[in-house]
This record gives sequence, C-alpha cells and structure tokens, in this order.
Amino acid sequence: MVEKHIDEISGVETTGHEWDGIRELNNPMPRWWVYTFYATIIWAIGYMVAYPAIPMLTGATKGLLGYSSRAEVAAELTSAKAAQSVYLDKITTLPLNEIVADPGLAQFAVAGGAAAFKVNCAPCHGSGAAGGAGYPNLNDDDWLWGGDLESLHTTIAHGIRYDGDADTRISEMPAFAEIIEPEQVKQVAAYVVSLTGTPSNPALVEPGRQVFVDNCAACHGEDAKGLRDFGAPNLADAIWLKAGTEAGIIAQINAPKHGVMPGWGTRLGDATVKQLTVYVHSLGGGE
Repeated sequence: MVEKHIDEISGVETTGHEWDGIRELNNPMPRWWVYTFYATIIWAIGYMVAYPAIPMLTGATKGLLGYSSRAEVAAELTSAKAAQSVYLDKITTLPLNEIVADPGLAQFAVAGGAAAFKVNCAPCHGSGAAGGAGYPNLNDDDWLWGGDLESLHTTIAHGIRYDGDADTRISEMPAFAEIIEPEQVKQVAAYVVSLTGTPSNPALVEPGRQVFVDNCAACHGEDAKGLRDFGAPNLADAIWLKAGTEAGIIAQINAPKHGVMPGWGTRLGDATVKQLTVYVHSLGGGE
C-alpha cells in the first residue's frame, strides 16, 4: 500500500504530483462551486432542448419552444413598416409644400431622406452632401436647375442627361474649339475669370466680353449669371463645378465635360424621392 504524503506546513494530503520539488495539495472544491457547476450543466442541457442550438447541415435544431430570432426581427420590421405607413401614405399623396408645412411629417421626411441619401447619393455627393470635383455641393445656394422643392424633385426623379428616363434634364455645352479661334477662347476665358478674379492677361478681357456676348450669353445670360432653363451655371460667382482656374476654364470651353446623374424616380419610388427632396432642401441651400 502506497503511503499518502501529507504536506508538513498545511497538514493537507497531496495529490502525488510533483514539479520541480513542488507538490500539489489535494484540496477539494467548495461545495457551493461544485453545485453551481452542476447547475450550469443542467441549464445548458435545458437551453439546448428548448431553443435552437445544435448546428446541422442545412440549419439547426428548432428547440421545443420554436423560437426564432430571425422571425422576431421580421415581426419587428413589419411592425415598424406599419407604423411608418401612416407617414409614407401622406408623403405619397400630399404635395411637397404641404409636407414641409407639417412639422411632424417634415421631420419624418428629413430623417427618411437622410437615410436614403447615405445609401444612394453619398457616393457622389459625399456623406455631408458637400460634393467634390465634378459633383455639386448641395449645401450652398448655387443651383443649375433651381433649388426650390419642385425643381429639386424633378432633378432627383428624372436625373440629368440620364438615358434611362425620357424626361431627364438635358444641357450640353458645345465644344467651342470647333466653333471659335484659339485666341478667342483665351479672350473669353480671361473675361470669365475677370468676373470673380484677375486674369493672367487683363488686356484680353474686353475682346473676351464680345466673344462671350456672341457665343455664350444665349445660355449663360448677358450678365453671365446663368439661365436655369438650360441648366447653364452662374459664371459670376466663385463656385465652380468643373473648373476654377483659368487653364481649367479654357479646357472646359474647348472640350466641355458633361456629368450624368441617374433618375431615381423609377428606382426608389415617389415617396422616397420626395423624402430626398425635403432632405436636400433642408440642408440650407434650398430656395
């Protein structure tokens, strides 16, 4: 019979294991800890039986209670949509000015429009709608086609130069390199720059003014502030979409760049387009 070793200091029996002269005391776990451990095992078995738990090839065990977190989420979404339908029905039927006039409805439309903007519009206009090179800033009050509610709705619904919508807005600046002489291009560029800054050669401004009147005023207006019927930008402010330098203006006159905005009406539906309209109008630049 093997004699059990008793620790001299504590008087507790050791397990017989020894590492580098260190022996392990054979202290049993407290009863409360053992009972708790057993209880967790029983609880885990009960949970496995009651709820979905064991992974299978195409799913998992259903559990006796038949609980499904996906079904619960689906029910919550259905309930949320039902609550929203009251507002969405009003947005669908009411004109934009009445939507904005109703504080609760306007707040709902702005919130819904902000969410739709982040998903559909932010890739081009930025998450804060500040735009970028070639993409308009929707926070300012510089609008090619108008910044009132109806104008914004038309632009969002039908797009700009969008082949998929017969009612899309169309405006294309001709390539003036094929129409006027290179010297005249420099002259009119100098004139346009002079409206908000100082051109590299001020002597070209006066002849450029005449070139502008003869070739550009029909769309941009005699005061160069643009005509919205043609989607022609205001050249008399410091806001530029395609070009802001004299060289950039010359390049745009010679071979203009034309952006394309998709029409969102058929993609998102009128209720979402109206919410986008109210949201963009609320950013501060709406007229």
